[in-house]
Amino acid sequence: MNTLRDSRKRRGDIIIQFAGFKNHVGLYPGLEAVREFSERLKDFKTSKGTIQIPYSRPVPAELVFDIARWCYETGNHP
Repeated sequence: MNTLRDSRKRRGDIIIQFAGFKNHVGLYPGLEAVREFSERLKDFKTSKGTIQIPYSRPVPAELVFDIARWCYETGNHP
């Protein structure tokens, strides 16, 4: 699993995590982020803080950026 961290802190808080699987990319922003972006995530499979982005679809880069920024700004990290 790969992790995006806040490098300005000594330990670096986790902002968002992601991993590649056979048929999808798993994005792990946490439960609160999935709830916050539920309307924009309605076309994706989600559960308990997890978002599945199938390889058959383009990566919604703007949405992923918005979720990562929201996690960073609010402190709601996985």
